[in-house]
Amino acid sequence: MSKKIIIAIDGYSSCGKSTLAKALARKLNYNFIDTGAMYRAITLYFIRNNVRLDEPESVTEALKNVNLHFEFNEEKGKSDMFLNDENVEQYIREMTIAQKVSEVAAIKAVRVSAVKQQQLMGKKKGVVMDGRDIGTVVFPNAELKIFMTADIEIRVKRRFLEMQEQNQNVNIEDVISNLQMRDYIDSNREESPLRQAEDARVLNNSDMSQEQQLNLALKWVEEVLSTKKEMAR
Repeated sequence: MSKKIIIAIDGYSSCGKSTLAKALARKLNYNFIDTGAMYRAITLYFIRNNVRLDEPESVTEALKNVNLHFEFNEEKGKSDMFLNDENVEQYIREMTIAQKVSEVAAIKAVRVSAVKQQQLMGKKKGVVMDGRDIGTVVFPNAELKIFMTADIEIRVKRRFLEMQEQNQNVNIEDVISNLQMRDYIDSNREESPLRQAEDARVLNNSDMSQEQQLNLALKWVEEVLSTKKEMAR
């Protein structure tokens, strides 16, 4: 029996899902898959090519031309998102993408395409994947599911500071509006809505440091691995 597991992390925007996922992957020597970056890259392609979201045939045809992969960036110590062999990491973090990504990700054809790729990436286990539907749709049998949340004020502050660090010219009102819009779309979309899996462990990090949340998640990993070891006897 494999000693490695699949760790699925779901939750709202700006809850620190990617931060925790990356830290867990480094600590456990697992692969980190940033599903949010995948949807952002698809959104970037759609915007660049003026793909009409209300035309299913146009969306389906466009997806045939979208090739995604991650490449490790040694200088940054993280993986960058590549769209059709172009490093688009910088572009997919802009507000124009943030304002559109939830709408694009709500399209069934887009999700089906992305989920297939995500499931292939996790086939050998030993992965940490974060998103909106990882524990409910992509990997419903993941050994450890974490649902992350935080107070809206905390999330707004984190997102605003993140965008300032990227030298993006945004105001706090734009960030509040964007997060509220994404929460609504993510939770109410027809295809794979954001929801907490019944067997997910809830992690509210409103009053936690990154080190504290990592230690808690590592404790949960150890519990899962211990249980798995006992069952294998």
